[in-house]
Amino acid sequence: MTLLLKQLFGFFKLLHSETGNNQLAWGVALGFILGMTPALSLQSLLVFFCLFFFRVQIGAAFLAAFFFKFIAFLLDPAFDAVGQWALELPALQGLFTDLYNMPIVPFTRFNNSIVMGSGIVAIILLPFVLAGSKWAIIKYRVTVVERFRETKLFKVWTKTSLYAWYYKYDTYFGN
Repeated sequence: MTLLLKQLFGFFKLLHSETGNNQLAWGVALGFILGMTPALSLQSLLVFFCLFFFRVQIGAAFLAAFFFKFIAFLLDPAFDAVGQWALELPALQGLFTDLYNMPIVPFTRFNNSIVMGSGIVAIILLPFVLAGSKWAIIKYRVTVVERFRETKLFKVWTKTSLYAWYYKYDTYFGN
């Protein structure tokens, strides 16, 4: 339970930080892919490569992956149906045979109906998750954060020595 709370507080700290909206939104979107696809597969390695190669908020990605993994578990029957449909398409049988006979591609486990279905659903929903998370982050920052900073309580809090100590500590030793 404490790990979950620590992750949530870390995410709220990211939302209140100066991190760009696109970095956070892409972190959530890539976390969505990590959460929807199987953990130990070639697809996950590709997403990890994107996380470390591009300027994406890794904490947001891991937190999103944590939460989307629970949703993916609940959606496994739907993923199975989508994957079964895609794998049984007669027009793609030759392509799947050729892909399976390639040296590295079978490590994606695309011949598993749940893996195929979750990959298809994740790719289709990725633009919607990206746009929705960017919208939600901007909306949160404009409404909640700015309103909170305008309150008397926050203004009094920023004048205390405890806040000054925390701000100095966070500047030197924070993430």
